[in-house]
Amino acid sequence: MSLHPKLKKIDLAPELADFKTQPAQMRAAAHGKVGELKLVFSLRDDGLSILSDLYRVTPLLVQKALYWDENMPNLPICKIISVGGGILQGDRYFIDIKVEAGACAHVGSQGANRIQQMDANYASQYQVIEVESNGYLEYLPDFTIPYRNSRYINHSKLIVAPSATALYGEMIISGRKHHHPDERFGFDLLSMSFEVVRPDGTEIFAEKQLVTAQEKTINLPAVMQGFDCFANILCITPADTAQRIQERFQGVFDQQKSPRVISGVSKLPNGAGLILRVVGVESYDVRAEVRKFWKIVREEAKNRTLSDELIWLQ
Repeated sequence: MSLHPKLKKIDLAPELADFKTQPAQMRAAAHGKVGELKLVFSLRDDGLSILSDLYRVTPLLVQKALYWDENMPNLPICKIISVGGGILQGDRYFIDIKVEAGACAHVGSQGANRIQQMDANYASQYQVIEVESNGYLEYLPDFTIPYRNSRYINHSKLIVAPSATALYGEMIISGRKHHHPDERFGFDLLSMSFEVVRPDGTEIFAEKQLVTAQEKTINLPAVMQGFDCFANILCITPADTAQRIQERFQGVFDQQKSPRVISGVSKLPNGAGLILRVVGVESYDVRAEVRKFWKIVREEAKNRTLSDELIWLQ
């Protein structure tokens, strides 16, 4: 299949200049290495949100929407499955998620996103997430784990109406540190960026995080010293909802009482909502803080709490 224009654009990122060699096994973006996924959620007349449109190209897969959250039975839950055993060199993924007016959805992943070791080229992913007026989306994939010598770039564009709420998460592990000492921040390149705009094209804010093998500041006290996992969780929501969420969330700053995790919530530019940042020693330390924030967001935005069946972040 032809490469999506957004993926062609991401190929021009300057940090990829040193990783243009073609893999010996199969060229980059060859047939079978370009995954595409499109999900559209709509609101039915009876108040049930449904997965109304699904387009998928291997290795990305979604089978069907399930309704197993007892506290929010109208919420369709979809898990993104990768049938390729992780992301390989030369892979190109495009994900498009849309929640139409008044609808709601939860999208996650079947497991961790494993970026396999590479000796040529890189892997890229471009995501477009759109939430229309009064829509509600929880997009919370599991951790991304970049293996030693991997190169990975991801860009996400969020298009969120002023009355909508979008919970978008990125969680990263430094590598397979329990597998080999060189796996901890042993990847060649990790580039994660996102931008938030309104449906009329108004730009709200953008952010980019770039870590390379030459990065000398990664272990400084103000960065990742003593921690191996981190999360950035965006909550794009109306100002009054954001205010209630911020008032309720209690961050963790005391390293004497809680040496395994640090978390805090900050306001986003232009009244867009909030961002939760967490660093922790292990994935479960970070998951607990993310789930705490997620629970408050759902209660304030939808007047529903998390069900015990949602075990992903317990």
